[in-house]
Amino acid sequence: MAERSTAAVDVADNSGDEPLTAEADQSTADGVAQNRERDTDNDEAQGSGGTERPGQKASPPELHSGHKLARRYRLEECVTRLDGFSSWRAVDEKLRRAVGVHILPADHSRARSVLAAARSSALLGDPRFVQVLDAVEENDLVYVVHEWLPDATELTTLLSTGPLEPHDAYQLVSQVASAMAVAHREGLAHLRLNPNAVLRASTGQWRIRGLAVNAALRGISSETPQRADTEAIGALLYAALTQRWPYENDAYGLSGLPKAVGLIPPDQVRAGVHRGLSELAMRALVNEGATASRHESPCTTPEELVKAIGEMPRIRPPEPVFTAPPEYQGTSYQQGTYGRPAPRPGVTQPVPAPPPPLQSRTGKALKWAVSALLIAALGLGSWQLADALMDQGGKSTKDSQTQTQDGSDKKDKQQPKPLRPLPVQGAQEFIAKGDAQHPGDVGKTYDGNPSTYWKTSTFMEGPPLAPFKPGVGIVYDLGSEQNLSQASAGLLYSGDHTTVELYAADSLSPGSLESMRKIGDATTSGATVTMKTAKPEKTRYVLVWITAMPYSGADANTYSTAGYKQAITEVKFAG
Repeated sequence: MAERSTAAVDVADNSGDEPLTAEADQSTADGVAQNRERDTDNDEAQGSGGTERPGQKASPPELHSGHKLARRYRLEECVTRLDGFSSWRAVDEKLRRAVGVHILPADHSRARSVLAAARSSALLGDPRFVQVLDAVEENDLVYVVHEWLPDATELTTLLSTGPLEPHDAYQLVSQVASAMAVAHREGLAHLRLNPNAVLRASTGQWRIRGLAVNAALRGISSETPQRADTEAIGALLYAALTQRWPYENDAYGLSGLPKAVGLIPPDQVRAGVHRGLSELAMRALVNEGATASRHESPCTTPEELVKAIGEMPRIRPPEPVFTAPPEYQGTSYQQGTYGRPAPRPGVTQPVPAPPPPLQSRTGKALKWAVSALLIAALGLGSWQLADALMDQGGKSTKDSQTQTQDGSDKKDKQQPKPLRPLPVQGAQEFIAKGDAQHPGDVGKTYDGNPSTYWKTSTFMEGPPLAPFKPGVGIVYDLGSEQNLSQASAGLLYSGDHTTVELYAADSLSPGSLESMRKIGDATTSGATVTMKTAKPEKTRYVLVWITAMPYSGADANTYSTAGYKQAITEVKFAG
C-alpha cells in the first residue's frame, strides 16, 4: 500500500460552521432493489457533506457478469452505475468469499483520487469500517475491492419498519461518532455518511462503509470535513429517533420535515423520544446548538460529539419480556376418559356404575386367605431382618473402629498444607503490542479496595483480542521468590467470556511474552477467575495476561463505549 495521502481526495483536517451542499447525479441500478450493498446518490437531500467537482464524463468500461479481474475477482451483479464508474457484487475465487468492487476507467478524471483514498482507508485498519482489501490499476481499469457483509443490514432497511429503540439509537451514535473521531485523527473524512453507508451486523455492531472512497468516486470535497461528518451523524441520530429525515426533502425512504417549519427537536416530532438523545441530535446538526429546553454549545467535530455522549447517563437496553405460559389443560387420560369417544356438547353422559364388591361367600373366603398370607410374609421378613442385623452388629463395630483409626492416620499424612496469601510489593503494566491501557491504575488491583480497578481499552472485535493484540495485562512483584500455587482476580464485567493466562517472569519489565513461562490459565463468564498451577512454581514476578474479553455496553461511570472490555478489581496470590 502507498503512504496515506488525503490530498487526492481533498480531505482537510480543519472544521467550520457552514456546511456546503453536495450535488450528485442520479444512479441507476442493474442489481436487485433489495440488495444490501446498494447506494443512494441524493446528497442534496442529506443537507450536509461536500461539494462535487464536475469531472470528465468517461464512458464506463464494457463489463458483464462473469468477467474476471486479475484472474481472481469474478463479477456477479452490478448494483450501481453512475458518472463513469460502476459498483459490483463479486466473488474472490482465491479465498472463496463475496466481495464488493468499484470499477472505473484508468483515464477517468477521478481515478487518481479514488486510488489514493482507497489506499489511505486501507491503512487505517479500524474494524468499525468496512475494510478496503485491494486497490489496483490494471488493463486500463482502476478497481477497488472491499468487504461484502451478507449478514449486515443497512440503517435504511431498519428504519423502514419504524424508529430505533433508545438503546439502539444510543449505540448507533456512540459507535459511529467514536469511529469517525479515529478516522479524522488520521486525516480521513467520509463526506457521504448517510443511512445507506451505516450497517448493523448480526452481532449488533455498527459498521461504516465507503470511508473517503465514496466521496472520491463522486468528486465530493469539503472545506470543513469534520463539521460535515458531525452534521451527518446528527442526521443519522435524528432519523433513528423519529423515522424522519431532518430536512425538507424526502430521502433514503424517509419523509422530510414539513416545509416552513424549520428544524424542530426530535421529541417534538414524535412522542416518547429520549430527551437526552434529542438534545444530542440538535447539537450535532446545523442549529447553533439550540435545543427546545437548553442552549448547549454545538458539536462541530466527532471528538466533541464523543465527549458529549460520554457526559450523558448510560441508556440501558430494554428488559426482556417473558410471555405467560398457557393455562394447564389436563389430558383425557388424566381425566379418566382415555379411549372413550368425546361427548357431544349439550348431551349428558351417563355415569358408569362401579363393579359390585366381593359380597358372595367365595369372595369373603378369598379376602381372608389373602390377608393371612400377607401377615405371615411380613412376620417372616421381619424376623430374618432382625437376625441379620444382630449377626453383623459386632463385626461392623470392630471394622469401623479399625477403619477409622487407619483412615485418620492416612489423612494426617496425606492432607495438603493450607495455602498462605502472598502479598504484592509492586506492579507494572506489560505491553506486548500497541499502546498501553491505563498504567497509572495498576496499583488499584491490589489496594484491598474492590471498588477500584484497572480497566482495559474497548475493542470492537472479540472476545479474543488476537490478531489486533496478543493480550493485555500486569506484571506483579511478590517481593522475593515464592512457591506460587494459585492466583485469583476479581472482574468488573461478566459475560461470554474472559480468558486469563498466568506467566512466570524474570523481572518486572520482561522483554517479550515469549521470554516468560506459562504456568496456568482459566476461562470464565462470571465476575471472578481463579488460575491454579499444576505444581508449585518458584518465581518472584507473575504476569496476569488477559487474551479474551466479554462484550459490554457503554458505561458512563468508566467513560467507555460499548465493546469488548474488562477491568480487574483485586488480584490475590497464594502458595
